[in-house]
Amino acid sequence: MRAARGNGVRGARGARGMRPLAPQVAHAPYVGSRALLSRAREVFDVEIEGLRRTRASLGRSFVDAAKLFLDTTAAGGIVVVTGVGKNLHAAEKISAIFASTGTRSIVLNPVQAMHGDLGMVSGSDVLLALSFSGESEEILRLVPAVRRHGLKVVSMTGSDTSTLAVQSDIHVAIPCGREACPFGMAPTNSVTATLAMGDALAMAMVDARRFTVEEYAANHPAGAIGKALLLTVRDVMRTGDRLAVVAPSATVMDALMAMTRAQSGSAVVVDRRGKLLGIFTDGDFRRLMSGASEGSGVSRASRTSRMPSPSRILEVPVSAAMTRSPVFALADSPASELLKVFESRRIDDLPVCDRRGRVVGLVDLQDLPKMKVI
Repeated sequence: MRAARGNGVRGARGARGMRPLAPQVAHAPYVGSRALLSRAREVFDVEIEGLRRTRASLGRSFVDAAKLFLDTTAAGGIVVVTGVGKNLHAAEKISAIFASTGTRSIVLNPVQAMHGDLGMVSGSDVLLALSFSGESEEILRLVPAVRRHGLKVVSMTGSDTSTLAVQSDIHVAIPCGREACPFGMAPTNSVTATLAMGDALAMAMVDARRFTVEEYAANHPAGAIGKALLLTVRDVMRTGDRLAVVAPSATVMDALMAMTRAQSGSAVVVDRRGKLLGIFTDGDFRRLMSGASEGSGVSRASRTSRMPSPSRILEVPVSAAMTRSPVFALADSPASELLKVFESRRIDDLPVCDRRGRVVGLVDLQDLPKMKVI
């Protein structure tokens, strides 16, 4: 008697050697490139229009909120930012940009706040509550709790008549219009506008308190930003064996040999006290060679004394071929300013001097990327 085949499936095996059927993979319906790009552009259009609307709404409430934050932090308080859902992420970003630009701030999770985290705040602080609907239960429960601690409340919502707006001391409207989501539900346009309003407050307060780039650098000691802001010219300049230095009496040959030893494209020319007189670059050498070559076909009588023959080029005093009184950088100036000098002057090498005009180093444009200055 033959064994019955299992479920009529061809090739099915017994229980021991049963090979599981491959799972069925559901494939998403095909969407053309044009449709994808069209939808993407529509999202941009919706959010750009939302930013325009929110910008147009700026007025007294924005000024009042900024002044309250400035007064609060000046008195030793902090700006406590809160939100729920996607707005909690927005709160984290807004609080971070506040803190990094001089406005002391923390983030308060509204759920955790009701279970002990209210101990993080004090009556000298102010609450910034984010809720586009203005009806988030977690935020509405938090408001009376922080008021019992003595905090004032600033809110950002999409409606002046929302419960949160009415319960706030200051309400900053976010009238951005509909969400970019096709269902009109996923926080997209509203979060973008809320983040922009947070940036606007942060930057307005930067100007108001005259927050400096040095203070900003102190808040960013690590990473590319920290390096770019905290590095000085002294930190990136070439010194010692990597610095080619010659006297004005040296010949072009002497300068070229010094440049070769230092593996540098230039040599600085200094007087006996080490003060900068000029710089001799490979560009200066090429121009010198070019002038001598052009003059080699001219009669000896018409050749000027400043145009030596090609065979005598290397014997020319470097002082006759150098660039006199070149631009230089001070050793203790910020390294972040170097790129502007290189771009505006169209140079590759920059002498570095101390405040007495004595050469202490040289910055080579090629070194800046390695030092994370560019």
